[in-house]
Order: sequence, then structure tokens, then C-alpha cells
Amino acid sequence: MKNIKVLITTFLMLAMLVSSCSPDSYSLDGAMDKSDIHFEITQDLVKDPGGNTVILKNTTLGVVLNWDYATGKSNKAVETVQYAFKGNYTIKISAVTGGGIVELDPVTVTVSQDNLNYVNDPLWTALSGGVGKQKVWIADNGKYGMAPGAMSYADPSKSPVVWRDYLPNWEPEGNANSSTDADMHWGRTMTFSLEGGPFMKVNEADGTLKESGTYFLDINTHTLTTTGATILRPDNYIANASNWNSNIRILELTENQLRIAIMRTNSEGPWWYIWNFVSKEYADSYVPPATGPDYDEGFDPTFASGELLKMITGGVGAGRVWSLDGKGNPVDWLGKGKGWTTDASSSYNWGWNDEWAEAADNSWIRFDQFGGKLNYTRSQNGVVTTGLFTIDEEKNEINLGSNTLIQNSGSWMNPTTNVIKVVKAYNTDFLQKGIWFGTSYDAGKDEWFVFHYIIP
Repeated sequence: MKNIKVLITTFLMLAMLVSSCSPDSYSLDGAMDKSDIHFEITQDLVKDPGGNTVILKNTTLGVVLNWDYATGKSNKAVETVQYAFKGNYTIKISAVTGGGIVELDPVTVTVSQDNLNYVNDPLWTALSGGVGKQKVWIADNGKYGMAPGAMSYADPSKSPVVWRDYLPNWEPEGNANSSTDADMHWGRTMTFSLEGGPFMKVNEADGTLKESGTYFLDINTHTLTTTGATILRPDNYIANASNWNSNIRILELTENQLRIAIMRTNSEGPWWYIWNFVSKEYADSYVPPATGPDYDEGFDPTFASGELLKMITGGVGAGRVWSLDGKGNPVDWLGKGKGWTTDASSSYNWGWNDEWAEAADNSWIRFDQFGGKLNYTRSQNGVVTTGLFTIDEEKNEINLGSNTLIQNSGSWMNPTTNVIKVVKAYNTDFLQKGIWFGTSYDAGKDEWFVFHYIIP
């Protein structure tokens, strides 16, 4: 028994000693010495006697090397670079180690001959104008028949957003959403060149050089990388993404149009920004076709005397029930007479949402001419409110008195006005196509916010 007590006492003393010697804090491993980081840079002179093909190889386990090879960047363990133009190219290398970033000595390779096969492709020509040429691009203001404006949005959960396979679900006209003309820098240009190299520059509207660098177009993956210069984008979007220079997805590239996609990376969550450009030469010579205003069918309808009243009520001594089109296209923003939504998913979940869908399922409104009066009734989740309404035929406005349309008090879209405007209607097809009630108007954008009501 005595020996057991001695062993226990000894064990406890050792435990306390170990505990007293444990560090209170921990630190990362010390930074590696750059002499311990190894890599290979070789030129395939069999494939390219001029040394145009350069192979970058990381030979250090546990370390990631970032290659900046002048025409692009990569962190692959093995990267093959093909320089189309002769010249000296300095490759900058940094190592990501457990102890931090280690900057390695740059390596310069010499390419003694041009190999223009690496840029002699229809896509390179569309972007730059071809070998020995340059092409200037500007942001699309929506006036050239290519896109509604400078940007579009695409939901990453619903669209692959790849080369010629993408589906924007919102395309603001003119400026990017929430961007002022000052943010947009209309008149600023970006130029892609193949004059002696793949050079890129950005100029202010007055011609002042803002940025100068290089670019690389990967014709296989349809991606664009820029170094030293950045694609055109409005000021108020710069902080929203961290990848303005790498892995830029090309969606469309023709002689006159360039559309690229950048993934949003800020706290708002992933979302595709699609930026729309046209060639400056095309824009400068563009003559819009001579057409009338481009309005949605039924926009700003004209009614004969008493026609609107009969449409919404069914006539004297009759009534007509209308419901919010929750399973179809319930809301829209009609800019200059043209809407953009196609169904509820177009604005889901930041506009139309589950609460709105529930309200639409359990509610209705009725206009009637019972008892010689113009009566308005709203039934929402079993709660019925009634009142009288009037019509201003000259303005296509319906005054609901003390009442409103179907409500969703927790939503920013909740219609609180008692005067609604018939913004879109169909004189003969209203039974199938419904009616659009405008609840607010933005004069600066010539834009109506409208709800779609149908006969159930």
C-alpha cells in the first residue's frame, strides 16, 4: 500500500510540473527561408525554338507558389505559359507557407521570336482587332440594341453563367443599379491591344491615361485575366468584389459586343454581376432604327367612357373578384413602359417572398355595382373590409377611399396608397391577362411599381 501511495504522489507532482511548464500562447511556425523553397522554370525549345512556351513547376511540398508571369497569374503546381511576342518577361513568385508569405527572387525569361499562332484566333481578334491592332471598348448605355444597360444580374443558383449559356434575371436600363452618372464615368474607355504584346489600358473620357497593363484571353475556358489595368466598372461597385482582375468569365464576345461576369464577394452573398460593353467604333457609328416607343402590350391603355368600370365590376348590378397573381407574375417595375419580370422568381426573395405568396393565396378584392353604389371589398385571411370607390376616367385612376390593395405589412413593397392607376390593361383580353395596378411612380426614372391582379 505504501508503494501505491508513493506512485500516486509522484504522478501528481509530475502532472503539476507539466502543467506549470505549458505555454500560455502559441505562435505560427517561423517563416521559411527562400533558399528552402524550390521550383523550376523551363522553356520548351522543341515546341518553340524561340522559347515562347514556358513551364512553371513547384517542387516544394506543403508550399503554394503564386506565379505572376506578366500576361497573367496562377497558383497551379504546374502551369504552362505561352508568350506570343518576343521580349524579356519577368516572372514574379511568392510562396504561401505556414509562416506567412515569402517573396522569392524574380526570374526573367527571354523569348527570341514571335509565335502569333497563340493569339491568331477569332476571339483574340474580336477582343483586340487582331495582331498589330487595338480595339477600344466602352460601357453599354443601353442605346445600341445590345443590352438594356451597363450591367445585368444573374442568380448563381439558377444560371450556370458560362460562355453563351446564361440567364440574367434583372437588367436595369442605362446605369448600373444605384449608380450615378459620376459613378459610371461615361466616356471612359478600355483598350485591348496586340501591338507588340497583349497590352491593356484604361483612359478617362478626355484621353488621360488612367491604367496601363497586360491581359490574357484563355480561348479554351473563355476567361480573361488582366494585370496592371482593370475592366471598366462603376465606382460604387468596386468594393463589392475582390476578383476584378482574374478568372473573369466571358459570356459573349463578338465584333461589337463584350459581356463578362464577375462574382460578388461582399457580405451580401454570391451573385453574378454581368458587365456589358460595346466597341467604341460601333457605338460612334450606330444609328438607332426608326421605331416608335417600345412599350409592353397594354401599357397606358385607352378606354371608352364606362369601359374601365365595366371591366373591373362586370357591369351594373354585378361584381367581379380579382386576386393577386401569386403563382404567375405578381409584381413588376415598368421603366419607360416596359417591364422586366416574367414570374415570381424574377424578384424572389428580396421582393416577392413566401409571405407575399401566402397573402396572395388567402386574399381577394372585389369591385361591384350592387345597390346602385360603387363598392370595394377586400378579404384578407378572413378579415373583410369594405368601402366605396370612384374612377377618374381621364387619368385611369381608381380611388379606393379609405381602403388599399392586398397587404403585407412586413414588406417594403406593401401598397399603402388608396389611389391606384391602371398602368396596363387589355380591353378585350382582361379575363385571361388581368390588369396591372400602379401604386407608386418614380418620375426620375419614368418607372411604375405595379401589382398584377387576375380573375381567379
